[in-house]
Amino acid sequence: MDTKIHGIHHVTAITSSAEKIYRLFTDVLGLRLIKKTVNQDDIETYHLYFTDDLGSAGTDMTFFDFPGIPKGSKGTNSISRTSFRVKSDASLDYWIERFNENKIEHGEIQERFGKKYLEFEDFDNQRYQLISDENNQGVPSGIPWKKANIPAEHALVGLGPVFVTVSDFEHMQRVLVGVLGFKLVDAQGSFHLFEVGEGGNGASIIVEHRDDLPEAQEGFGNVHHLALRVTDQEALRFWIDKINQLQFPHSGFVERFYFKSEYFRAAPHILFELATDGPGFLEDETYENAGEKISLPPFLESKRKEIEEFVRPFDTSDANKPR
Repeated sequence: MDTKIHGIHHVTAITSSAEKIYRLFTDVLGLRLIKKTVNQDDIETYHLYFTDDLGSAGTDMTFFDFPGIPKGSKGTNSISRTSFRVKSDASLDYWIERFNENKIEHGEIQERFGKKYLEFEDFDNQRYQLISDENNQGVPSGIPWKKANIPAEHALVGLGPVFVTVSDFEHMQRVLVGVLGFKLVDAQGSFHLFEVGEGGNGASIIVEHRDDLPEAQEGFGNVHHLALRVTDQEALRFWIDKINQLQFPHSGFVERFYFKSEYFRAAPHILFELATDGPGFLEDETYENAGEKISLPPFLESKRKEIEEFVRPFDTSDANKPR
């Protein structure tokens, strides 16, 4: 049985507007809306999945849009920035021009741990960065969305390092290394690079030690949780038993239909998930029509009428049209 953690599975964040995040991620960033569904624990809330062309694990950034939630505040003890991989250093120059054209707030190209990166923010001040795969080895990237209006050589091709900011670095290091099997491979100032499995950009967490900041507060513009990849349900059951023995606060087994998962608190206010690579997002939709309408797992299908009355109308009928 393969019980190893193999990298980043997905990142789930909170947005103030499902409509605006849909336009940003498809029209500007060139990712595919592979699934338009609802939060299975709060059916009044949309849950949108943006991925590569095939919905591959390790490529998806997802969003909730909880009605009435306040804006989150930045600070320590939070999942603080999400990275997307691009193929080369030259792609970062392309993206500076594209961000300028689309009035996206961004920084300048910099380098950390031998990789070039470019930070940017969305309309909610959600924090992201693009990171170059030019000097990268490890977990393979995804496949550019074929309908994107971006040259394939500059496309976003998966999730890169996810940043976790903590006040207690020693505790987070014990969780990552002692429990989850990560290795500390480098440090630069307050930033510490941890890798797991094959390593590289798709299997990295960067922990920033900051005990001089206030606690971050959950809300739109902040990340809700970080999911890590396990191969299958058998591996997930292994981890559920292990986390239970260690007495972390956890959810136990959760059936999400598109994958199986478990949630646990890695530290105060920091929610991790372990998620299986499959079965995937095309279980209930075709490749040609994915994302165009609300998709519900079988256990919510009987509530479709109720759900469609709760969630406000949100047109994604152009999800598979060329950008």
